[in-house]
Amino acid sequence: MADHDLTPDSEPPWDEAPAERDANTADIFGAPPVPAPPAPTPAAEPVAAPVVAAPPADDPGAAYTVLARKYRPRNFEDLIGQEAMVRTLANAFSTGRIAHAFMLTGVRGVGKTTTARLLARALNYESDTVHQPSVDLTVDGRHCKAIIEGRHMDVLELDAASRTKVDEMRELLDGVRYAPVEARYKVYIIDEVHMLSTAAFNALLKTLEEPPPHAKFIFATTEIRKVPVTILSRTQRFDLRRVEPDVLVKHFDRIGPPRKARGSTRTAWP
Repeated sequence: MADHDLTPDSEPPWDEAPAERDANTADIFGAPPVPAPPAPTPAAEPVAAPVVAAPPADDPGAAYTVLARKYRPRNFEDLIGQEAMVRTLANAFSTGRIAHAFMLTGVRGVGKTTTARLLARALNYESDTVHQPSVDLTVDGRHCKAIIEGRHMDVLELDAASRTKVDEMRELLDGVRYAPVEARYKVYIIDEVHMLSTAAFNALLKTLEEPPPHAKFIFATTEIRKVPVTILSRTQRFDLRRVEPDVLVKHFDRIGPPRKARGSTRTAWP
């Protein structure tokens, strides 16, 4: 018995595979040979995207920079409201009586971290004509750009809020005994120093008692009462005070006159 119905009216099963045929052989009934399929067209090579140059700094379409970073002081002349500290540092640099540790204290946003970086530049300032610490930073020295960008190997900045353990402090202080690589001093900037633990303060105290001549420490804190007295007694303290409103108004006028935003009646600073 046949598996399929072979009557003339019936159609072949749906799952029956079609018969194979050589494309170069003529049909048995005289039909022309089946033409060979066309060769595949080679894929086009990818075209590199055009390189678009980065917009200049003054381009309106450039990335926005907040005012606190855009107008951050680049030298001590721009550090308004802290003339007493600048005068004290200038006298110390001129006489060669530079402290080995500085304590910067003040409220949040007064400029402690910015002042610490300026002080690190002043301690390591060196140019073709100046070979000693200087508070005149109007002309960038050899190490100024690297310190500003935070990539100088002799200026180490540490956030004490994230590294409070004594083991981390000991690891940091292990390199104090080594001389600086390029700069004059190896400067350690420790921000929010009041967050250190008691054991970390004790580990730091030994280094502050007998510091090497090539190491300088700059501490910044908003909670001066939480810093042990043994640490404060071995640092030169500067209390950064708030800038008076009339001084701020003059500074804003020097930056640029106020302008009104388009479609608004409010006045905005550039």
